[in-house]
Amino acid sequence: MSCWGAQDDGHCRALTRRSLLFARRYRRESGCSSPWRTAPAIILAAALAFLAATAQPARAQKLEAHYAISMTGLRVGQSAWTVKMDAEHYSVSATGGSVDIINVLLRGEGSAEAAGDIKNGRLVPTSFSSSLVEDGQKIDLKMTMEDGVVTAVKDNGPPPGADRVPLTQAHAQGVIDPLSALLIPNEGSDNTLAQESCNRTLAIFDGRRRYDLVLSFKRMETLSGKDYAGRALVCNVILRPIAGHRADSMIMKYVAGRRDMEIFFAPITGTRFLAPLRLLVPTLIGTMAIQATSFEVTATQPAN
Repeated sequence: MSCWGAQDDGHCRALTRRSLLFARRYRRESGCSSPWRTAPAIILAAALAFLAATAQPARAQKLEAHYAISMTGLRVGQSAWTVKMDAEHYSVSATGGSVDIINVLLRGEGSAEAAGDIKNGRLVPTSFSSSLVEDGQKIDLKMTMEDGVVTAVKDNGPPPGADRVPLTQAHAQGVIDPLSALLIPNEGSDNTLAQESCNRTLAIFDGRRRYDLVLSFKRMETLSGKDYAGRALVCNVILRPIAGHRADSMIMKYVAGRRDMEIFFAPITGTRFLAPLRLLVPTLIGTMAIQATSFEVTATQPAN
């Protein structure tokens, strides 16, 4: 545990005492009385104390969120997300009808998981798996990734039909899975929500389809409900299908390029990432809303 925000004050006081004793012993043995000469020893001792403190494992954060899915105000389904993050790694799992935006549009059901590393404040997925029911057929899929490049995909689904836009190897490069994509970094310098966090294009590949979500800042909102109370970042979302989808899909044609789809993000406390809180999607029969009914973050021990 680090001394920064630590609850174990005794641990931090012990580190401080050791650093001061080190500096005093250095000054006695070297015969130095000038503060300018003893300053390097104090700095060294403080650095050693800091390294010893931060070498302790940081607490991980766990988000558990539940969502209600409604169509024109009538509840039609539910979903749940679990996100775990520590300093270097993360995992996310989703079940129900909101595994990803395409899954929402196709009214699919199932589950999905993703995991990977956190590097330079960004999520770098290494694995993604899903088990989804689409068009009455269950498709199990597993995908591995390395630095944004898909290295392998295995699934038990039928080969893509002639009505689908062909996928090429280029579509599996510079991409992110659909779960990791929606955990966006907060660009604020002091953990406050920053509108710049919205301004990004998410290049998503789910193993069978390649599409972009183009996000841009729309507004800030202060929410005060039982599900979540606090500031929320609202981003405009534009869907750009690229490959793997049915070229004549009416729903894809209807939604693609529309500018009235929006997503609300809320902070995952203790991290520099944001998670979906609410999603509003236009469809052929009305607006579909995915709203968090609970959004709870707790501190947990990191995995060994």
